[in-house]
Amino acid sequence: ECHLCLLPQPPEAFPTLASCAHCSCRACLEQYLRIAVGESRVPVACPHCRAALQPTDVHRLLAEPALRDKYEEFLLRRLLVADPGTRWCPAPDCSYAVIAYGCAACPRLTCGREGCGTEFCYHCRQPWHPNGPCAPAPPAPGLASPAAQLVHPEDSAHGETLLQAEAEDIKVCPRCSAFIMKINDGSYNRMNCTVCGCLFCWLCLQEISDVHFLSPSGCTFWGKRPWSRTRKILWQLGMVLGAPMVISLVAGIAVPVITIRIPIYMGRKVLAGGPGSRRSSLLGCQQCFSVTISVLLSLFVSPIITAVTVGVGVPLMLTYVYGVVVLSLCR
Repeated sequence: ECHLCLLPQPPEAFPTLASCAHCSCRACLEQYLRIAVGESRVPVACPHCRAALQPTDVHRLLAEPALRDKYEEFLLRRLLVADPGTRWCPAPDCSYAVIAYGCAACPRLTCGREGCGTEFCYHCRQPWHPNGPCAPAPPAPGLASPAAQLVHPEDSAHGETLLQAEAEDIKVCPRCSAFIMKINDGSYNRMNCTVCGCLFCWLCLQEISDVHFLSPSGCTFWGKRPWSRTRKILWQLGMVLGAPMVISLVAGIAVPVITIRIPIYMGRKVLAGGPGSRRSSLLGCQQCFSVTISVLLSLFVSPIITAVTVGVGVPLMLTYVYGVVVLSLCR
């Protein structure tokens, strides 16, 4: 039975893959590859795990030459995007890549594609500007023009709202400049570019680390926009000034709760015979003795667990508040 279509198939309908041992029928794998390549999700992962399918398997399963060529193009672009010396020609309908090493001092580049020859700047990746400084990249060129054509002159206010909404829904990957669309509904702001694999924040368009949304940058994991500068500064000041009181309150509540809760928990577990088993067969004095021993041992262990928890948690919180937050506030 194929795990994708859930239909019984003969053994010869299941092609073997070099990447992993998962099996699916040929028809399902071909359809899966068509969708993945069409959405530029290259390298293509196994539909059952994260193992990347080998190019030989992809070529063997893709029957259309156009899809194979597109797969090779996306695979090449993925490798080139990861190269910091790669620059893409900014001319319309030209996706030619220029490998530029040591061009910072002489930033004038020329596209080598036959019939193009566009000259552009190595630094800002815009058309060559010999008499002026580098300008910031324009926000999503050409994205507003289709919407602008649909708006009548008398609906200018509605048109501005529509253009602003469209600009918020479509942004550019900070690494490869690929267009990324996301419904700006306050959902996850941790984005993954399918072209280059870059993890970036939807709010600030910066490549992120695991602690990006925990840092006092104003970017939130959920939400439509980052905090304002005033709100961010007030929150940081509140954390710095209120940290001793909050940490003392949390520690004051956690210490007795952990110290008392562990013996009660262990006593109930021993009295019930443990999770997933029958009620303990111990009766009378034997049952009371076992419960007493478990509670006494827990009373001995719980202060150690409490001390370790407070001794590790409090310094980490203080380091974050008076290290990361204070440095961010000083900036």
